[in-house]
Amino acid sequence: MGYETITVDRHPDDDRIARIRLDRPEQNNVITARTLDELTVAITDADRDGEVGGVLLGSTEPPFCSGASLEELNDLSWEEGARWMTAYFETLDLLRDTGKPVVAAAEGTCVAGGNELASACDLIVAGASTRFGQPEVGVGSTAAGGGVQLLPLMVGEKRARDLLLTGRLLEADEAKAIGLINRVVDDGGAEAAAADLLGTILDEKSPQAYRTIKAIMKQWTNFGLVGQEMARDLTARVWDSQEFSERAEAFLAREEQQARRFEGTRPRETDGDPADE
Repeated sequence: MGYETITVDRHPDDDRIARIRLDRPEQNNVITARTLDELTVAITDADRDGEVGGVLLGSTEPPFCSGASLEELNDLSWEEGARWMTAYFETLDLLRDTGKPVVAAAEGTCVAGGNELASACDLIVAGASTRFGQPEVGVGSTAAGGGVQLLPLMVGEKRARDLLLTGRLLEADEAKAIGLINRVVDDGGAEAAAADLLGTILDEKSPQAYRTIKAIMKQWTNFGLVGQEMARDLTARVWDSQEFSERAEAFLAREEQQARRFEGTRPRETDGDPADE
């Protein structure tokens, strides 16, 4: 396949490492349907290649990834959105399922779908000023591509609620302190540090034991993803809504978001509702 949104090669310092890097920095390395197709092919090829020992997932330039393309999502019908989410889950599962070590190297910004993509890797190394989080709530999306499901398992429920419900972003040191990422290095050094980490694993650790540990640990995260199809369909409905369309357009135009009224979930009285007085 001819790659348009990613680059794929071997790491120059260790040809056992397949280097898969998002390569549209001018577009903030956002994820599109094309990106998902290309990542799926690249990860599958690395998994099947007997000369590849591990995978480094990064970007050619910062940011690592700013999430899904709002322009693309805003044009999707419900059915198209559901298919987009299916492809997205399949890409994340490839990272979680391969028996080869996968390390993310994040620089700049690693948010929304970018944070979910990195979280699907075995380990995450980040530059010191890299920011992490799930800010989807601000633009009317759901973070249900893995953030809603996996963050509580990774950092605890209250911390996950803080990130998901407020959309605030974390500096790398705080992300490490709460268990969202593994290592923090100087800016510009994430890829080299990730390659060193992969090299140590390939030189010193048991492939059989590594695969087994990873497979068993995946069962825990599978509990969080048990409602994957429901999350897919609900998210596709959200993307097909007027509210999402308006908030996405405002975000892309760098306009201030308009406040909306929050509604309760309990049935209202048809007559005499105090809220209607």
